[in-house]
Amino acid sequence: MQKARYFEKTEGSHVKCLLCPHACRLGTGETGKCRVRTNLDGSLLTANYGLVTAIAMDPIEKKPLYHFFPGKEILSVGTFGCNLRCPFCQNWSIAHGTPPGRKITAEYLVSAAQAAQEDGSCVGIAYTYSEPLVWYEFVKDTAVLAAAKGLKNVLVTNGMIQPAPLIELLENIDAMNIDIKGFAAQFYKKHLGGSLKTVLNTAKTASQGGCHVEITTLIVPGLNDRKEDIRGLTGWIADNLGPDVPLHLSRYFPNYQMTADPTPLKVMEMARDLALEKLNYVYLGNTHLPGARNTYCPSCKAKLIDRQGYRVVLAGLEGRTCRRCGYQMVLFQ
Repeated sequence: MQKARYFEKTEGSHVKCLLCPHACRLGTGETGKCRVRTNLDGSLLTANYGLVTAIAMDPIEKKPLYHFFPGKEILSVGTFGCNLRCPFCQNWSIAHGTPPGRKITAEYLVSAAQAAQEDGSCVGIAYTYSEPLVWYEFVKDTAVLAAAKGLKNVLVTNGMIQPAPLIELLENIDAMNIDIKGFAAQFYKKHLGGSLKTVLNTAKTASQGGCHVEITTLIVPGLNDRKEDIRGLTGWIADNLGPDVPLHLSRYFPNYQMTADPTPLKVMEMARDLALEKLNYVYLGNTHLPGARNTYCPSCKAKLIDRQGYRVVLAGLEGRTCRRCGYQMVLFQ
């Protein structure tokens, strides 16, 4: 176990975790809602430091990040644990289970990413699969080393973190995909056990701090698929992050504790059409609808990036510029 960075001692041997908005108050031997942070004799320790339950070389589009080094790969790692309780969790076996894992060091992970970088395909490390924010100490230590070696650091996260640890972590994070799971505070509280306000603050802080941000929302029938939900979400993104921030609308399929039918394709198309009223780049995930993953010029509608599966062709771009009309898009490559 590793000592946690963000906590304070309270009465007796109790501690208060300061990492996320749950602010768990723990007596000796008690573990927080994330399942990985435990009070041991008045000190908060993390059970998952250096513990990897999943590791793979992934296309960066799988995160999903579509405007950050398209066509490249990234070394992707995850642990176990999460500070939300989404009944439709797509990675529930590692987020809410206790899968087998192996211990590695930050140095080992950075060396592996460097070795993969040599052929030009790998751009860095993505902390993903489960919730990387409850892996905070290991992610922070690894990100510092990776940045020093010229590697990019990517977080795929639910955004449930307090401002102070977020700002510290952002010093070495280049890109984030933040999962805004709906746009109603009551939805977050009732169905997820989380705080919408906190997630929105994370997205805004990251974007204003110079981190590349993309947003994902899983469209779940009966929970967050109303027109007012989509309009609220996309209006907030446009007003607070900017209309060029990519939004990934992902199709729900039954998983974990939810057995409802998959999101109808017509609902996915409706959500995309509404989102495009405010945003320049809207993508549909978990569908095979034609053109759902392509990037089109917001000005002349020319196809800029063609995506077939994870095959990526920069079809209509000269650098970051639309060949047809000269529009400059936000793109890291």
